[in-house]
Amino acid sequence: MMNRKLRMGMVGGGTDAFIGAIHRLAAFMDNQIELVCGCFSVNPEISKQSGKLYYLPENRVYETYQEMFEKEAKLPEGERMDFVSIVTPNFVHFAPAMMALEHGFNVVLDKPITFTLDEAYQLKEQINKTGLTFALTHTYSGYPAVKQAKHMVAEGRLGKIRKVYVEYPQGWLSSKVEDAGNAQASWRTDPKKSGKAGCMGDIGTHAHQLAEYITGLKVTELCAEINVFVPNRLLDDDGAALLHFDNGAKGVLMASQVAAGEENAVKIRVYGEKGGLEWNQHEPNTLILKWIDQPVQILRTGTSLDAPAALHNTRTPGGHPEGYLEAFANIYRNFALTVRAKANGEEPTPEMLDFPGVEDGIRGMQFIDTVVSAGYNDEVKWVKFGDII
Repeated sequence: MMNRKLRMGMVGGGTDAFIGAIHRLAAFMDNQIELVCGCFSVNPEISKQSGKLYYLPENRVYETYQEMFEKEAKLPEGERMDFVSIVTPNFVHFAPAMMALEHGFNVVLDKPITFTLDEAYQLKEQINKTGLTFALTHTYSGYPAVKQAKHMVAEGRLGKIRKVYVEYPQGWLSSKVEDAGNAQASWRTDPKKSGKAGCMGDIGTHAHQLAEYITGLKVTELCAEINVFVPNRLLDDDGAALLHFDNGAKGVLMASQVAAGEENAVKIRVYGEKGGLEWNQHEPNTLILKWIDQPVQILRTGTSLDAPAALHNTRTPGGHPEGYLEAFANIYRNFALTVRAKANGEEPTPEMLDFPGVEDGIRGMQFIDTVVSAGYNDEVKWVKFGDII
C-alpha cells in the first residue's frame, strides 16, 4: 500500500521562473505531494541555487533533465520520484515528457501540451503503452463552480445547448514588452519557442478547453480572424473565432493580449433551450443561472453547489473565496489521488479522474492548427478540426 506523500521532481521552475512557484504551491496545498528532486533551469548554476532554496540535497539537483530521469530511474523504489512536473516554455514540453514516460514516471505538464500536433499524438501513444498517469494544467477547469456548470449541462437542466460565448482578454502585451527585458513576453512571442500561435496558443487554448469541458461538446469546425496589433511582433496578439459544435450548437471565442487594462478576465456563457449559465473568473465562486420562466439564480461555492465533483473540489465553507491557486491545486490533488489509487490496485473514482489529460492536449493542438489555418487566410472560410478525440 502507498501510504506516503507522492515524490515530485521538476523540470523548470527555478528561482528565475514565474509559473514554477505556482505549481509548487498548488502541489503542496493538500499535503499529498513533496518535492524531492529537479532540474530547475537550463543554466546549471540557477538549477543548483534553486535546489538549495528548495532545501534539496545536492545529489538530487541535476544539471539536465536527461541526467535526472536516468539517475532517478536507477534509485530504489523507496527513494526515486513518482512523477515529474514539467513547467518549461512550449518548445521544451515534448522531449522531457516523452523521456519521463519512457523511464516509468507519471507526468504533469503545462499547456499547451507540445510544440506540434504530431508530438501530442506521440505522447498519447506512449501514455497508452505505459498506462502511466498524465495531467495537463488547464487551470480553469479546476474551479468548483465550473464543475457545477459542467454537471448541470450534462444533466440536461439547460436543455439542448444552442450557444456558447467564451472570452479571455488580457492587456499585458499592449506594447512590445518583449523588447524591454520581459522574459515571459520574450518566449511567448517567439515562434521558435512558443510555436505557430501566440495569443491563441497561450490563452485561446484555455478558452477552447473551458468551452468543451463545461458543455461536453466538441468543436468540429471554425472560421477565425487572427491579428497582430503591435508592430513587428512575430506572433498573434489577438484573435476571434466562430465555432460549430458537434450537436449543432454555435459559439464565439475571443482571446486578446492587447485588451489594455484587462488582467485575466476569463468568462463563459452557455445557453440551452431552457436556460443559460454564466461564469466569470473575476468572481470565481459565483455561478449565475438564467431561466426563461423563473428568476435568475446565483449559486455559490461552499454554500449551494451540489455536483459531486464540485463538492469534492471545495475546501472551505461559504464566504471564504477559493481562487486560482485552489483551482490549480485541484488538478494536482486529483492527479495524486489517481496515481495513489492505481498504485494500490484500486479503481480511481470519477471525481479523482476529473482533471485534464492528453485528450485535452490533443484537442488544444488541433485548435491551434485549425485557428491558425483559418485566421491567416484572407478569405472567410470554415476549417474542419481533426478527428474528435
